[in-house]
Amino acid sequence: MDDLFAKNDALGVAELVRMRKLGARELLDGTLANLRKLNGTLNAITDFYDDAPPPPEGPFQGVPYVIKQLMADCAGHPTTLGSKFFAKQPVAVADSAAVARMRKAGLVIVGRTNTSEFGLAPTTEPAFGGATINPWRKDLSPGGSSGGSAAIVAARGLPMGHATDGGGSIRIPASLCGLFGLKPSRGRISLAPIGETLAGAGAQHCVSISVRDSAALLDATAGAEPGDPYGIALPSDSFLDATRRAPGKLRVAFMRKPVGGRALDPVLVKAIERTAKLLEELGHHVEEAAPDYDAAALNAAFWMGMSANTYTNIQLRSAGRTPGPGDLEPVTVETARRGGLVSANDYIRGVQTFHRTGRALGAFFEKFDVLLSTTHARTSLPLGTVRMDGTLEAFDEQVAPMTAFTAVCNATGVPAMSVPLEWTDDGLPIGMHFAAKLGAEETLYSLAAQLEKARPWRDRRP
Repeated sequence: MDDLFAKNDALGVAELVRMRKLGARELLDGTLANLRKLNGTLNAITDFYDDAPPPPEGPFQGVPYVIKQLMADCAGHPTTLGSKFFAKQPVAVADSAAVARMRKAGLVIVGRTNTSEFGLAPTTEPAFGGATINPWRKDLSPGGSSGGSAAIVAARGLPMGHATDGGGSIRIPASLCGLFGLKPSRGRISLAPIGETLAGAGAQHCVSISVRDSAALLDATAGAEPGDPYGIALPSDSFLDATRRAPGKLRVAFMRKPVGGRALDPVLVKAIERTAKLLEELGHHVEEAAPDYDAAALNAAFWMGMSANTYTNIQLRSAGRTPGPGDLEPVTVETARRGGLVSANDYIRGVQTFHRTGRALGAFFEKFDVLLSTTHARTSLPLGTVRMDGTLEAFDEQVAPMTAFTAVCNATGVPAMSVPLEWTDDGLPIGMHFAAKLGAEETLYSLAAQLEKARPWRDRRP
């Protein structure tokens, strides 16, 4: 059982269950035992669920799965948001829509994974519950805010795990943990019963070892719920089918530095150049180009929206309770305080900045199919680099290099993925970031499968 997920992805394990070569109960018990063992070192899972019902038939029949403690509810349990203040209440009365679809696809939910408080930080070091360790090196963070799921999948405790993404929180931990992580287009997966998150910037999906698992899970979870604020048409073929066909000759733009940002570490520049060369060798047209938008204005609008949403969500979820000393981390407190001061005029201007940037990116993707960069502007993230116990100004500076390439995709709603194609000289993973136009997940999955075949990563593990 220890090597099951090192040798098989989720679809492969489900096939073993269907063929009765592996019992569902044996799989569940063995996985839970191994997860508890791994968690003693990683601190990735906050809660274990031992009372899982028998799984229905589906593409992932019997495969154990974990849900992040953010943006998704499991019936009968609290969703803590990585916060002491919400550790015990409110308790969810029902599964959120995406979780219900995951269960219908045959996934067996065995626990919840660690996250930074309210998902504010691109690391996973909440005061409530403590830091999650990157299995690649114990002094490093797995990134965040989906670091709990990423750490446990990187350690091969599971083949994939739930992740959410408001500014890079699927792709950043995927990069730092050597995994595949795709953020879907705005509206691709319903967030019901909650509504719009972060002015449309929020999304959810998974981190995984294989590309096809991610695609098959998106097939199972994609689609709007009645009354959703956003929706996007489903493709004529499945996302899994997209992984089985060649992407054709794509027009690829690559950028050596963030828009409006500082020069990258030479290690990252070389990684971009090597990936660009690989894409050329695979037959794609590659040239250096970058979209044109006001990065400073977008960043200001992004954090204003984040602040306002933090303030409002605390008010809504607290049901009249008032946070006491130590219930919330200092950066969360200050973020919420600032959010309470945001005027309607300023908030609308911020949303308009999102839309203006979206149009600039839309025009860029009329000329190019894919935009390539690294996933973030650091080679690694030592624990303690991003702090939630200091000032908001210091926090902003610490976060900036982690979201330099990712947040624009959230603000504009376009899909993007981190693919583990490069490595530092000392063996740490470097995720390569690919963005595409709204609704173009098929293009990304087809390209990712081609890259996975050309430069496989499954056997590169901590």
